[in-house]
Amino acid sequence: MKEFQGRVIYKGTYKGEAVVTHQGFNTLASCQTSALLPTSKKIIVSDQNNPELYKKNITNKALCLPTTIGSTTGGMVIQTVASRNLAPKAFLFSEEIDPLAASGIILSNVWNNVGLIAIDKLGDEFLNTVKTGDQIEITEDGKVIIK
Repeated sequence: MKEFQGRVIYKGTYKGEAVVTHQGFNTLASCQTSALLPTSKKIIVSDQNNPELYKKNITNKALCLPTTIGSTTGGMVIQTVASRNLAPKAFLFSEEIDPLAASGIILSNVWNNVGLIAIDKLGDEFLNTVKTGDQIEITEDGKVIIK
């Protein structure tokens, strides 16, 4: 078991599975194929340029990442998938959260009351320790426990 403390952007608690990428997460490219279709029930990552996440389900999981990348639609994509209950339950950033991800997460919580958790500044050691499939726990004070 290993614990990491980050900065809370949006608090909440979570117990569940981690999905991990060590490269920037392209929100639009990852969500465009499955998540934005009206009949979608989950996000299966469609970004072929992200082999760690490609074809993985990220719905209701803890997405562990350095930052998001891509177009200015990133925040809107997060808010859209969150409003349809398809988003990851938590966004755990090793780096400082970027403005586009922050806007999508905050709008999702304010407009749609979906309870997305966001914690940043968890550090490189966090991202090098957590593995896809690990069970993690998140506390309201920004502690992330890898079990």
